[in-house]
Amino acid sequence: MSHVTLAPTDTLAAMSNPEGAPPSSRAAGARASIPLAAPVFAFGVSFGALAEAAGIQPLLAIAMSATTFAGSAQFAATSILTEGGGAAAALIAGILLNTRYMPIGISLSPALDGPTWKRFLHAQLAVDESWAIAHTGGGRFDKGLLIGAGLTLYLSWIVGTSLGVVAGGFLGDPARLGLDAAFPALFLVLVAPRLRECDARWAALGGAAIALTLVPLAPAGIPILVAVIPPLLIARFSWLRH
Repeated sequence: MSHVTLAPTDTLAAMSNPEGAPPSSRAAGARASIPLAAPVFAFGVSFGALAEAAGIQPLLAIAMSATTFAGSAQFAATSILTEGGGAAAALIAGILLNTRYMPIGISLSPALDGPTWKRFLHAQLAVDESWAIAHTGGGRFDKGLLIGAGLTLYLSWIVGTSLGVVAGGFLGDPARLGLDAAFPALFLVLVAPRLRECDARWAALGGAAIALTLVPLAPAGIPILVAVIPPLLIARFSWLRH
């Protein structure tokens, strides 16, 4: 596989040159995402290797990363298929894990202006990491930061997946290389700077406690859904106090 087309030129141009997002803002988003690009790349390699081991055709695995761009959902769906589960179970797991993007999308909506098709393309770049980078405080988000960070992470994810499906046979078990630790480490990097406030610490502890309790007991996706309850309640009480 010598070449993979990630997206049409005009599509990438629309995603990377949104109106109202100054180049300096996009560049700042790209710079802020560079420390996160390495674990995203490693996670992409791990997914590509898993997809190759599961017998998924390389182009299909790359297309899945290009259109889904959601590591946890892709891993869950592929793992279910690898273990002999059906397509319906894999689809449901992926949907459950991606339901967290509904509140993310709602929070970003005021910042994403322009025609519907362009808002759709920009929303494709909204993942946990780019969303965190785009947050400027007070519930406000910067579209340029989102685009710059999102494109950097998107390309890292696609390139990592491509390498994983091509070289998966040579890499062997991703866990042996420590690639399975890339995703948790990435989220710790995102959370750590936000734990200076008491409310944030309680929200993180509550969510972590619920997730750790439910992971061994509940189906994939359910722990994440339930774990958002403490942060939402704390955010609500914090808003009412102020």
